[in-house]
Amino acid sequence: MSHIPLVTLVVRDYDEAIAFYRDALGFALVEDTDRGDGSRWVVVRPRGAGEGAGLLLARAKDEAQRASVGAQTAGRVGFFLHTEDFAADHARMSAAGVRFLEEPRHETYGSVAVFEDLYGNRWDLLQPA
Repeated sequence: MSHIPLVTLVVRDYDEAIAFYRDALGFALVEDTDRGDGSRWVVVRPRGAGEGAGLLLARAKDEAQRASVGAQTAGRVGFFLHTEDFAADHARMSAAGVRFLEEPRHETYGSVAVFEDLYGNRWDLLQPA
């Protein structure tokens, strides 16, 4: 069976990205390996995701990559964080300084609110119905 284990997210700085995803979103730091050339292999994954998809945090190396930080999906929601307790996670993330762009909505498919990561990439926090 095929699956997608990682998606690359271009970031400004490894440590600030780790801090945001670990501390504000509650992700686990799965791996942080120095590759010896100034780059690192950094993987974060939502806690409890097991071997589900994670993010490979890749530091921008040149001007073109730096320009893509925060705009990797051209302003559209590009990432979807599912939760089993929307209210608790929304409250915890809000208290940690996560910027929600709207009040929570209750749709036929579940409870949802759009938020931005530290670079401006848009995410859905979603508790499926």
